[in-house]
Amino acid sequence: MWRGFVHAQPLAPGVALYGLVFGVLAGERGLGWAQAVLMSTLVYSGSAQLAALQVWSSTPAIAAVLLTVAAINARYLLYGAALQPWLVQVRGPRAWASLFLLGDGRWVLAMRKYEKGERDAGYVLGTGFAGVLPWVGGTLVGHLLTRDMPDPRGWGLDFMLPAFAAAIGISVWRGRADWLPLLAALGAAMAVHKLVPGG
Repeated sequence: MWRGFVHAQPLAPGVALYGLVFGVLAGERGLGWAQAVLMSTLVYSGSAQLAALQVWSSTPAIAAVLLTVAAINARYLLYGAALQPWLVQVRGPRAWASLFLLGDGRWVLAMRKYEKGERDAGYVLGTGFAGVLPWVGGTLVGHLLTRDMPDPRGWGLDFMLPAFAAAIGISVWRGRADWLPLLAALGAAMAVHKLVPGG
């Protein structure tokens, strides 16, 4: 666990910045600091939380928010399946904690270590713990900064979700074999954008 925690530290500043962006945008959408921190603690998914804010309104439709979070977090089913060779070593709370604390960057880090022969399941859990404080702390700091930041879009903070997704995509790109899945995902995204009201 300690090795995973230490190896994930280079990701911590990016996680904190991501949390800060969420905190700012949550404050702009009218969430209180406790609500923003609670969301970051219980949902613990930056991309899902930012997407949920996109459908949030003064009278939020809970079904739409839950559907958005579920759709964005569906990728964790695949992440968990990829980690199955590690997590089969542990049962119960440690396996569930590893999956709950899993993040995109930490999943990439764990998979790279697995390809190099790492087999200790504690490594995955350790990388997960490395993201908790930067994420929740960044959310709180970002929310507190909302008062001093009149328009988050002026800083380009609303571009954080697409930029993060692109960075993850580039980090896991393996070559020509990835073109077909990329085109399939692009086609699906464009179809959903056209078919779902409001894009």
